[in-house]
Amino acid sequence: MTDPLVSIIMRSFNEGWALRETLPALRAQEYSNWELIVIDSGSTDGSVEMVRAAQPRHFIHIQPHEYNPSRVMNQGMQLARSEFCIFLNADATPQGANWLRPLVTGLVDPQTAAVFGRQVPRPDCWAVYACDYERCFGPGRESAQWDHFFSMVSSGLRKNIWAKRGFLEKMQYSEDDEYTRWCRAQGYRIVYVPESVVMHSHNYTVAQTCKRSFGEGRAVAAVWSGKPTEFNFLRTVLLGWLNDFRRDLAFCARTRRWVELPQAAHVRWQQRRARLAGFKEGWVAYRENASGTSINPPTWSQSGSINLSRLPK
Repeated sequence: MTDPLVSIIMRSFNEGWALRETLPALRAQEYSNWELIVIDSGSTDGSVEMVRAAQPRHFIHIQPHEYNPSRVMNQGMQLARSEFCIFLNADATPQGANWLRPLVTGLVDPQTAAVFGRQVPRPDCWAVYACDYERCFGPGRESAQWDHFFSMVSSGLRKNIWAKRGFLEKMQYSEDDEYTRWCRAQGYRIVYVPESVVMHSHNYTVAQTCKRSFGEGRAVAAVWSGKPTEFNFLRTVLLGWLNDFRRDLAFCARTRRWVELPQAAHVRWQQRRARLAGFKEGWVAYRENASGTSINPPTWSQSGSINLSRLPK
């Protein structure tokens, strides 16, 4: 039987350094019946020429200030001709010729709304972030026990299910997490496909990682079912940091990366502080009105960015 057409949707911004490997890796896939849709956010590093040379079916250009992840992903889905839509970040390089087929196979079940593949960090990935990748995607991954986990970096969606609602374009963080939680709430399955592997990681600066943690903490406030006082310095920052440090210590010991432990401790401390600050701001924004009285928690169709899985409380 002929393999069905697959639409590969790629987001790109100044990632020519990675596209030198990612685009050839796509051409090397043994699953060859696919179209490429690229949405570039104003790259100036020569990556536009690389993408053009790959002859995508659609090549959309937007300005950096116009980038909204939900809007961009919805646009890619609208352009896709296939029922099976595969997302791949420009800086996520498929490992081997069998990256694509497992994702497509996972989407064949009409009750599966989304699939996501395994990510392995690049060789230069700092220990503090390599530890996170192991927790999320490694053997015996912790994320399998979390309330919910999903990553859009290397993933796939069924278009007929997406068409029922799509990504919320008012989202600022965790739009992939929110969408797949909605899918689960409708009775659909979210499936991890470890046979599909990409190499992908970021060495975020402290400022960058704090910004992410702040946004995620702010998002948690939108759906928090407990008291706001349960998010506090002792529990969220101090005890949370101690748990982070314990995991990083074990990782650095096992991988013999002791020299990176002080950096990891510093990053985790700043992440925790930012998470608490984000939650406090989010509680005011989402849960209190001008008079200070409580308002009802937002529903799925009204919620802000939601990501409860990135960091344990």
